[in-house]
Amino acid sequence: MRMAKYIVKRVVLMIFTLFIISTMCFLLIRMLPRVLPQEKVQAEAIAARWEALGYNEPLLVQLWIYIKGIFTKGDFGTSWYIAFRQPALKVLTDRLLPTVLVNLYSLIFATPIGILLGIYAAIRKNKWQDSLISTMVMVFVSVPPYVYAFLVQYFLYFKLGWLPLQVYSLADAGNSWLSPKMFYSMIAPVLALSFGEIAGLCRFTRAELTETLTSDYMLLARTKGLTRSQATVRHALKNAMVPILPSIIGSFIGILGGSFVIEQIFSIPGVGTLYLRAINLFDYDVFMVDCIFYTLVSLLAGIIIDISYGFIDPRIRMGE
Repeated sequence: MRMAKYIVKRVVLMIFTLFIISTMCFLLIRMLPRVLPQEKVQAEAIAARWEALGYNEPLLVQLWIYIKGIFTKGDFGTSWYIAFRQPALKVLTDRLLPTVLVNLYSLIFATPIGILLGIYAAIRKNKWQDSLISTMVMVFVSVPPYVYAFLVQYFLYFKLGWLPLQVYSLADAGNSWLSPKMFYSMIAPVLALSFGEIAGLCRFTRAELTETLTSDYMLLARTKGLTRSQATVRHALKNAMVPILPSIIGSFIGILGGSFVIEQIFSIPGVGTLYLRAINLFDYDVFMVDCIFYTLVSLLAGIIIDISYGFIDPRIRMGE
């Protein structure tokens, strides 16, 4: 019952936060000057359409029209430059799959490697293996993903010729984002996004497991006759995973937010590229639906992470 109350409370706060952030973004973006195309006939048509949609009304009236359109018609506005006269929500959903796939592949690749390296470093604490892994982690955490992107392109494309320079288009990959050829072309951006996440997960896992291995119940487990490996697998890993597993969700959101530049470098037609194009082309409604999407994903991730603690470890009771 208390968990249900906690979830309801967090959802209400999430909706309120989403409304505040979306309102701020809407007012700021609508205060910017609107740019009409050079072609006169098209410019007149767009200006007339803007007038009919209330784009020339006061800001608060525009905000009311926008909110009313979302709740009554599911209308998040219209794209005027990226996809002329197409619904902004459709423009977003058409580009959602490439972004999700690249980030999901990165998470699937980075998670087991990062956790295993962290476990190995914790078990070999203060040994040369631990020092080597910790030094590499510091280096990899400090380097931004776009640097890895250039390094991957340089070594795996220019020097070795193993991977393509950019992600294939749908036409080149058999008109499917799930085809083997498309997956092959996504290996480079997946690697660029994964290095930092591997290092982050390794550092977090090592810190949690090191603390767990020195706890009193581990000493008790050893005195009961368990070997170091048995005590580590049965007790230490189980307890260390309580904060590690929810952090994986946060890692996915972190990759998702950091893929803007990676999508641009590798020409991935995803949400990140769409976000940058919407800013450059002053496509305000597309920018707004992008802002709402990223804000909603971040807020939902926060709720899922908090709730997951209670399901992973029954000793934790949310709301108490």
